[in-house]
Amino acid sequence: MGYHVVDPDELEPEPDRPSEMRYVSEAAGMERLGLRTYTVEPGEEIPLSGMHYHDEQEEAFYVLSGTLGVETPEETYRVEAGQFFVAEPGSPHRAHVADGADGAARVIGIGAPPVNDGHAYDG
Repeated sequence: MGYHVVDPDELEPEPDRPSEMRYVSEAAGMERLGLRTYTVEPGEEIPLSGMHYHDEQEEAFYVLSGTLGVETPEETYRVEAGQFFVAEPGSPHRAHVADGADGAARVIGIGAPPVNDGHAYDG
C-alpha cells in the first residue's frame, strides 16, 4: 500500500510549457494515471502542440476556477468552474483561456493511460 499527500503549490512548474503545469502524478509515483494542475493565464493554452488528439489516452479537464475554452473542429466549448471537459481518444481539441478573459483558469488535468501519444491535428 502507498499513500501520498501532494501540495501542487510545492511542486516546481514544468519548464518550457505554454502555461504553468505541475505534475502531481509524478510526485506521487503514479504509473497508470497522469494527474496535473494548470494555471492558464489569458492568451495561454494547455497543450504544447495546439490542436491535437491522442491515440489511446482519455483526457479530462476539471475547472476549479475561471473559464476554460476548448476548441474542437466543430465548435469551441466554454467550460466553467465546477465542470469537466472530456476528450475521448482520436478527438482533436485545444484547451486555452481567451485573450480577453477576466483572469486565469485553474484546472486539473487527468489522462489515462499516462502515455505520450499526442499528435498535432491539422484538420
